[in-house]
Amino acid sequence: MLKLLKNWALPVAMLVGAVGYPLFIRLSFLTPALIFAMLLLTFSGISLRELKPKPLHLWLLVIQLATAVAVYLPLHGVDVVLAQAAMVCVICPTATSAAVITARLGGSAASLTTYTLLINIVVAVVVPVLFPFIEPHPGVNFWTACSVILGKVFVLLICPFLLSLFLRRVLPKAHHTLLSLHELAFYLWAFALTVVTSQIVFSLLNYAEDIMIGVLIAVVTAVICCLQFFLGKTLGSVYNDRVSGGQALGQKNTILAIWMAHTYLNPLSAVGPGFYVIWQNVINSWQLWKKRKKG
Repeated sequence: MLKLLKNWALPVAMLVGAVGYPLFIRLSFLTPALIFAMLLLTFSGISLRELKPKPLHLWLLVIQLATAVAVYLPLHGVDVVLAQAAMVCVICPTATSAAVITARLGGSAASLTTYTLLINIVVAVVVPVLFPFIEPHPGVNFWTACSVILGKVFVLLICPFLLSLFLRRVLPKAHHTLLSLHELAFYLWAFALTVVTSQIVFSLLNYAEDIMIGVLIAVVTAVICCLQFFLGKTLGSVYNDRVSGGQALGQKNTILAIWMAHTYLNPLSAVGPGFYVIWQNVINSWQLWKKRKKG
């Protein structure tokens, strides 16, 4: 039974979160702490020297920004909410927790972390400039939005990394203990996924718009999710960094995407990231299954 839960932790976490959403949605306040803890465990195995920007990261940035525009323009003629939902799922930065899955899949957590830092900084600048042209919101200015995005990045990405460096240098015994507990990061992520899934299910159940648009958003975000993983893996293969490339483009910070949709776009477009979190974790579960099968 324990082995079964270990092998299928992500789908089980999503199922539990979906079925028990009235309970787990009350634990939403734990999400930042869970992310901080699992990244601290993951970063304990990364040194500062490993965080180096590479040509792959530049290409990933270009592809992500170009694809965001490429999906928005044609879909805008179909439905505005659909176009915004698709775009926010592309331009959204890499999830801070992606390093956990990357390490689990045998990829470079350091490479993924480097890109996560870069894309979050770029998005913090691009989104406050671009989104007001799409859906004007006079009450939100550039500096406020930029500081909110960078603030989220600092607390949930920079702080656990700085703490891991501090422990490595000042408290080596504590750092060694964290290294021995690195497997725990994956299960913390599984529990965090349970909580996040409960939030997504609650949002989807309260989606009161045209059901046909909801179906279109589900289909389009599924295609976009597969496309981003494919593009990331394909480009990553060129630089011998296939796993990190796929997770960098494919695994998104959907909580931040939902915030961006509510802040800048039609709030109904937040349904897009809601579906996306399901698709990306279905793909993550499939990847983990493939890795186990290969041994």
